[in-house]
Amino acid sequence: MDFSAATVQNIIFAAIFMFFVAIAWLLAEFKGMKDEIQERLGINNEITKLKLQALERFTLYAERSSLKNLISRTPAEGMTVVDLQLTLLDTLRTEYEYNVTQQIYIDSKMWKAIGNLKDQNTFIINQLAATLLSDANSIELSKRILEYVASTDSELNTVVLNALQFEAKRLI
Repeated sequence: MDFSAATVQNIIFAAIFMFFVAIAWLLAEFKGMKDEIQERLGINNEITKLKLQALERFTLYAERSSLKNLISRTPAEGMTVVDLQLTLLDTLRTEYEYNVTQQIYIDSKMWKAIGNLKDQNTFIINQLAATLLSDANSIELSKRILEYVASTDSELNTVVLNALQFEAKRLI
């Protein structure tokens, strides 16, 4: 079979045209894949930001709900033991409820630890308040709580804070 020069030239031209069409198609496919990957990374970055914000809020909660900080932020003058007890418990509950929606962004074990922190501090406040007369000066309860914190060095908030910090470092 003898091809004329024009036929050979047309075949070469068609092959080059097909080559460029294939290259253009591959470039379009790669661009689509690149856009999809960037979109997924963007979503993951957004989720990571939300998780970090939740960890920040729970860090603030753990700090604010420590017994020492609760006492220092709550004015006790002119109150009875029961008044201070109820105020401290209400503060704990309010802080907890304010942050409850953030639980969807953290590990369930971390959420359980935060709940345990609230429960432990509630228990300690109630136990120490029960050792005093209900109409006694609230300063007595403040002293007892601060003495308990100083003597036991067992506040759960430091454990929760360390766990939150570990989780944040893992995300970053």
